[in-house]
Amino acid sequence: MFVGSGPSLPPRVVEHDLESGATRVVARASAEVVLPEALAHCEAVSWRSSDGEEVHGLFYAPASDRFVGVGKPPLVVLVHGGPTSQARAGWNSQVQFFATRGYAVLLVNYRGSTGYGRPYMLKLRGNWGRYDVEDCVAAVSHFAAAGRIDPSRTVIMGGSAGGFTVLQTMIDHPEAFTAGVCLYGVANQFHLASQTHKFEARYLDSLLGPLPEAAPRYRQRSPVLHADRIRRPIAIFQGDLDRVVPREQSDAIVEALRRNRTPHPYHVYEGEGHGWRKRETIEHFYRTVESFLRQYVLFA
Repeated sequence: MFVGSGPSLPPRVVEHDLESGATRVVARASAEVVLPEALAHCEAVSWRSSDGEEVHGLFYAPASDRFVGVGKPPLVVLVHGGPTSQARAGWNSQVQFFATRGYAVLLVNYRGSTGYGRPYMLKLRGNWGRYDVEDCVAAVSHFAAAGRIDPSRTVIMGGSAGGFTVLQTMIDHPEAFTAGVCLYGVANQFHLASQTHKFEARYLDSLLGPLPEAAPRYRQRSPVLHADRIRRPIAIFQGDLDRVVPREQSDAIVEALRRNRTPHPYHVYEGEGHGWRKRETIEHFYRTVESFLRQYVLFA
């Protein structure tokens, strides 16, 4: 018995008899009311970074059994958390949400992600906030040059460490994306180093360097200190009970955006922590994101 899924197949518990070859689905994670042919399929892709190194990701072209788009599709770049984690080719409801609404979606496994060998994973050491940012920006140029996306309608989105990449990208490359969506993004590296939970204690020693020696790097890559450089619209989402990235960090980002008059819808969800658990929160979040992208990306 095992749990399996695929890019267009939600997780299910499967029983397989090795002797007879018979397979039976014991339980499904969802009702599966959408047929697989109406969902986006996953394509393993790679491109070159600004300094010529190979970068990996997963690309999903828009999919629909009812609608046909005109022109090149807008692109949503999804940045995984971790940060030394990995976007995998299994079922991803977030990807399908965007792909079935006409967006191309790219999951970026930037240099430092796992799954491509130890040397690839070690590249993020000292380079968090650099390679992840550069690889997302390079991806837009690559897929635009290949004629697969509309470079004038691009979104960068991520949560936690991925939210940090969203913020840092929009600070260091303010014209690279049309808009951003940041979920409880890490905004203060000094706070993360001193207050993070025991499991990730000393994690930043490898990602940015040990303190106090690496303090200049921490300052450079703390978005709370540079958020006034964000020019494009960005939606911020935060849980009021988040202990990993406390609300104060998002509040500080939003205050800088307010002073700079940058469009910035801000939503704080009561009773939520580092990620959404409540059904009403999830529904509100996706409705809000869709409305935000319609206003600032699709019909800007």
